[in-house]
Formats: sequence, structure tokens, C-alpha cells
Amino acid sequence: MPIISRFYGIVITMYYNDHAPPHFHARYGEYTIVVEIESGLVRGEMPRRALRLVLEWADRHQHELMENWARARRRVPLEVVPPLP
Repeated sequence: MPIISRFYGIVITMYYNDHAPPHFHARYGEYTIVVEIESGLVRGEMPRRALRLVLEWADRHQHELMENWARARRRVPLEVVPPLP
């Protein structure tokens, strides 16, 4: 599971050859969520503050996330996405 970003204790990953629709995984301590890139639909649970940070980050980097999704489908190395400042 390649790590594509880390910020404020949150780890963002994307798997090679994962199922559609395009999404990423976020982990914060014992909490994990899956976020659809285009719709922002969230599956799983995470503390409200951490979830807000993940969604803000995803909104800022939607283009890079979609590019990484395409890279993962081609099984080529993923690019690191900048963290929140």
C-alpha cells in the first residue's frame, strides 16, 4: 500500500489495481476511511477534525489524486501529494 501523503498524523494510501470507483484510503490512529475522489463519499469512521482535514486535502488535490489513480491502474510508481500546510 503506497503512502502518497502524510499530515497531522493522517496517512493517505492508494492501492495498485484496487476496485472502482477511484478512491484513496486514510488512516488516523485506529480509524480508517475510504474516500471516493470525485464524489467525496466517505466510508468508515474518523474523528470529525481529522475527517475535515482529509476532505480539505482531497479537495485541494483532486487532480493529483486522479492522476495517481491512473498511475496505480497502470502499475507505475505513484507520486507523493503535498500535505496540508
